Amino acid sequence: MRTTLFTVLLFAAPRAALACPVCFGQNDSPMAAAANLAIVVMLVIVGGVLAAFGSFFVYLRRRARMAAEAEPYPANHGHQAPNPHEGTAQC
Repeated sequence: MRTTLFTVLLFAAPRAALACPVCFGQNDSPMAAAANLAIVVMLVIVGGVLAAFGSFFVYLRRRARMAAEAEPYPANHGHQAPNPHEGTAQC
């Protein structure tokens, strides 16, 4: 039933609705140029979001490395490092 309904809708749709601006008209028309520009703009936006996402993880990696390299308790002031098992339940 679903396949039959899809086939009827496919053949009932006008061919102009299925064609892109380049296929429907002239490929040097303003509509085709606008469609091409819209595609470029969308690619730039997606690329920018992906670059920001990737740079955020690079930032987190650098911060984690800086935190790991920092010594929380200087050795010459007599402080002891905290017990890693302190405050945890021991079974």
